[in-house]
Amino acid sequence: MEQQKPEEFTLEAFADPASVRDVVRGILHTIFFHRFFPSLTPHSREVLDITLPYVADAELDTMIEKRAAELARDLDASRTTTTSHPSSSTGTTAYGGSGGGGSGGSGGRGGRGHISVSFFEKKRRKAWYMRAAYGGGDEEVCWECWTVRVTVAEPRTESDRVKVRRAMEQTLLTTAMKIVTNVNSKKEHIPPITTSEANPFPYQISVNQKDSGWATRMGIY
Repeated sequence: MEQQKPEEFTLEAFADPASVRDVVRGILHTIFFHRFFPSLTPHSREVLDITLPYVADAELDTMIEKRAAELARDLDASRTTTTSHPSSSTGTTAYGGSGGGGSGGSGGRGGRGHISVSFFEKKRRKAWYMRAAYGGGDEEVCWECWTVRVTVAEPRTESDRVKVRRAMEQTLLTTAMKIVTNVNSKKEHIPPITTSEANPFPYQISVNQKDSGWATRMGIY
């Protein structure tokens, strides 16, 4: 029987180089706040003067920090490549990582990076030959995936910095509200909890994964 495709959500993020990690961390923590099922005491953090939920779990926080830093390095490497071949144009430079895509900004190569969060449920393989082939009775099936498309802008003037800051705040607020709307309106696809484990749904966080097809997102962290 064909597996049901997971629910997929796409979010947008916009930041300057100094704020990429904070913005990405804030968005990921907001997602996990609604999808991390162990009992937690609610916490919050300020990102760009916007109050966002924070999941106080050391293992998860370390993973989010690691992946956000990885994305920031990709974007910074892209910026370094762009600035080594300067253009005569002036203004705000938009650039992206190896995720690619998007339009170019003034004075540099345009593009985006992206970071994805996938949630899985454990299912027992029904066919004996599948259990023998994969060395176990369980498989991890993706039931939901969030992709955050990150655009980075490098303001060159004070006027640009004001505009970028305003755009960063508005985009982050819109994205946070979109997460809340999605989790409140899309619930039918959430699998039943059938295990006593503290976190019943394994997750994966990937950066600039070239093949973003849901069937390939099967690494468990």
